[in-house]
Amino acid sequence: MPTRLRYLLFLLTILPLLSVAPAPAPEPAELTLGSSLQGRPITAVRFGDGPRKLVVVGDTHGGPEANTYELTNQLIAHFRANPGEIPASVRLYFIPTLNPDGLALGSRFNANGVDLNRNMNTTLDSCPENDWNTVVQGAYGLIAETGGPYADSEVESRIIRSFLLDASGAIFIHSNAGLVFPAFCEHAPSNLMGQVYAEGAGYLYNRFWLKYNITGGMHDWAGSLGIAAITPELITGDLPEFEQNLAGLRAVLVRADDILLPPQERSEHGFAMPEPIWRFWKAYGGEQRFGLPLQQATLEGDLTRQFFSHGVLELRPALADTPALVQPALLGQNSLAAPASPAVNDGSGRFFERTGQLLRGAFLEHWQQADGAQVYGSPLSGELLIISTDGAQRQGQVFERAILTLQDDGGIRPEPLGWQALLAERLRSPDQPFTLR
Repeated sequence: MPTRLRYLLFLLTILPLLSVAPAPAPEPAELTLGSSLQGRPITAVRFGDGPRKLVVVGDTHGGPEANTYELTNQLIAHFRANPGEIPASVRLYFIPTLNPDGLALGSRFNANGVDLNRNMNTTLDSCPENDWNTVVQGAYGLIAETGGPYADSEVESRIIRSFLLDASGAIFIHSNAGLVFPAFCEHAPSNLMGQVYAEGAGYLYNRFWLKYNITGGMHDWAGSLGIAAITPELITGDLPEFEQNLAGLRAVLVRADDILLPPQERSEHGFAMPEPIWRFWKAYGGEQRFGLPLQQATLEGDLTRQFFSHGVLELRPALADTPALVQPALLGQNSLAAPASPAVNDGSGRFFERTGQLLRGAFLEHWQQADGAQVYGSPLSGELLIISTDGAQRQGQVFERAILTLQDDGGIRPEPLGWQALLAERLRSPDQPFTLR
């Protein structure tokens, strides 16, 4: 081939590469996830926009672990200056403190005196040893009733639960032991991430935390939902150990495609479920609260919906990083023929200004434990007599997303509005939307 022709071919090959600049990294975004019990903001900073969501959580234990707050802020500053270190497949989030009240008060606990790392619902996995309990073991071998009145009782616990529903990985930074351990129940991605982080940081790796038994831990809750989850423990109780933990995090990012699994399809009762819907279903009460799935998930534009016997769960990707990513549909609201008369705020329960209704007694207790703001919405009626699906007349109350009835044993049960909605939809339209498989 003539020399001039070879040179022209070389130019044709190399010039496109020289003229196209690499796409700039997305600008960091600051998010407010919610507020602590005393009203302090809980914030996150996001880097990158890839499909694999990795969340680094600092300062769960307030003032005594303030070095983890300092470390997380130093990591944020580093990635602001070096955003190119984040792989294109990753969205990396930093939460400097999950316990701003404890940080301000110099306390390990939140403003309710609850240890947030003993408050998560860890009954979702197959390991009973780590199940949530109000009586917990903590630092220095102390045993105390600091697990909270019930699992996921604290607003801070509920904020992290909601934020991690679409996560691939979570790193909960604590101090001080100089080691890294993964979720307690056997979970291969958690084990791998723990080993990779420990080797990169130069910390010890232990398969378990051996000093005492952890119940209600955030890493165990996350692992039970298929999220790769680890707890690095800094060596000291006062230094941030920035270089070690930057190296550990870099090691995880290099192996992101091996460790941080993209959303998986789950199966319950013979029906496939998109993972964020499955996680919401599991984390917020499962079969007891929503019933079993009635059909495959369906896609309608950017909305994914799945029918359950007691409700319909809706997934809206545009609302990622908000509590509304997965939400029960407004079936209770749609069941009201006319607005109920407003109630009198007599101080006997919790009054909802927006809807003008009162919630009290067994209904209020059930609503609080179920995280009713997320699951049921606000009450739209007072207590009234309802013909239940078993034909019995029961005391009930209508909410935006559900109808609850009082059972003979004193318990509260959601009515099967999902069944009714599915039947109504099939009657309205013989043409079903596209089914996700």
